[in-house]
Amino acid sequence: GFFQRCLAKSRGSTPEERRFWREGVYDQIREVTPQQGSLPIERMCYLAQVSRAGFYRWLQEREPVEEDMEVRSAIQAIALEHKRRYGYRRITAELRRRGMIVNHKRVARLMREDSLLGLQPRAFVVTTDSHHSLEVYLNLAGRMKLTGTNQLWVADITYIRLKTEFVYLAVILDGYSRKVVGWALERTLASRLPLAALQDAITQRRPPPGLVHHSDRGVQYAGSDYVGLLRKHQMIPSMSRPANPYDNASCESFIKTLKREEIYANQYRDLDHLRAEIEAFIEEYYNRCRLHSALGYLSPEEFEQTTEVGAVSSGATMTFFKHEERGPLEEAALRGIRRAKPGTI
Repeated sequence: GFFQRCLAKSRGSTPEERRFWREGVYDQIREVTPQQGSLPIERMCYLAQVSRAGFYRWLQEREPVEEDMEVRSAIQAIALEHKRRYGYRRITAELRRRGMIVNHKRVARLMREDSLLGLQPRAFVVTTDSHHSLEVYLNLAGRMKLTGTNQLWVADITYIRLKTEFVYLAVILDGYSRKVVGWALERTLASRLPLAALQDAITQRRPPPGLVHHSDRGVQYAGSDYVGLLRKHQMIPSMSRPANPYDNASCESFIKTLKREEIYANQYRDLDHLRAEIEAFIEEYYNRCRLHSALGYLSPEEFEQTTEVGAVSSGATMTFFKHEERGPLEEAALRGIRRAKPGTI
């Protein structure tokens, strides 16, 4: 039996032989421990004539190496599954979702050793032309306290460079869940680009009256066609302060993620190829699978499932004025219109 194999005749006569014998005993104790629920480790060590403290000391020295192997294997699987888009924080969150107890510093170390740290971002190029004589609108988004989806949408436009041309992507995100609710890709910055993204969002979400639509002060968003479509669906325009990208941080963050994890990591044959890949990234990966740190490491769709979809948006839109004395600007903003020269808000 087990303990008979551990008797003195097998211990050896030299220190090296005795150490080898003890490690063999420790290894057998560890192997049979799950099947010996009624026989404590202390009792097994006593019967095998080895030190219980020595067994635990050996176990502590051995297990980190084996645990690192298990964690390293899981990290590599997640990195491949997400095409190396995840950094160490999201991989840590994914490991924890899979039941592994890990520290983010340990994950970062293992990823660094295996050259699995995320791809580095490139510079962001501004595409906004805010020097125009069109109406601009008060920044409502910064004063809102969101309680559900379809209360605030945020919009932005970015460029993407192909081999022989530049193309442009317009996106709209739900400000509460960070889900991409509408997008469009064109070869031009003309008004039809953001209009297509807005119509896509309206078709998918069918927002209630009173939703606040926030964007920069670009001519595409201030144009009569775009504002007219907002008014048609009873949305309230909101615009960032001049030269302040932080007012539209969630949309800027998505564009940064898209470029770092998809655009810069791939090459595209043409516009149709790019459109297909962006659709897959947004619809199949970003909205459904990618863990978002601001959402408690849930994907946007998972986060929306934890809230009441289609919450009444007028409550969130008007609450931030509820306990304040409203002046003429606030009254105008609440109606979605502010007549002022650009740069004066």
